[in-house]
Amino acid sequence: MQQIFVTGISTEVGKTIASAIIAEALEADYWKPVQAGDLDNTDSDKVKSLISNDKTVIHKSSYELKTPMSPHAAAERDGVTIDRLEIIEPETDNALVIEGAGGVLVPLSKDDTVLDIIMPTYHVVVVSRHYLGSINHTLLTIGWLQQKGYDVSVLFSGKENPETESIILHKTKVSSIGRIDEEAVFDKAVIKKYADKFRSALKSL
Repeated sequence: MQQIFVTGISTEVGKTIASAIIAEALEADYWKPVQAGDLDNTDSDKVKSLISNDKTVIHKSSYELKTPMSPHAAAERDGVTIDRLEIIEPETDNALVIEGAGGVLVPLSKDDTVLDIIMPTYHVVVVSRHYLGSINHTLLTIGWLQQKGYDVSVLFSGKENPETESIILHKTKVSSIGRIDEEAVFDKAVIKKYADKFRSALKSL
């Protein structure tokens, strides 16, 4: 069964929307290991509200932290320490989409980063959104993952920028799943549209 870890080149680049699309396309389960902030409307809640299929199961986060900060800082505010050994992948016979917190080197504790919970069996999808500096951030993220031996694909998010996308694909040699355009709203219909569009590419990962 496929296990896809969704990370981003920074925060607010579209990881949760991408995760919802991938989960919908594959009718996969969804799991956000560490949620920091907005516990009344978590990323798990958002994904649940955006999918249409009846097969996806939303699994409970291992850590739910109150403050919208880097996980290590949010945990300190909450008086807890994130132990990566306590972040246990949920048991399922279904494909699984795992959404990270921020980027791959976001700290979970003084010793561990998000990278330390990406298992060797996971295929990593990097969500890249164009902004000044995003090429550098994307190349660093993908390069670090490749150096560690992961299979990586990129999913572009936001307004099209052919020059940016072209140089990223040329430099990294990774496959592109496609691009999620700027949309007036992301609802179930829009998520399903992208799920249908990306399904073939996602199944081939």
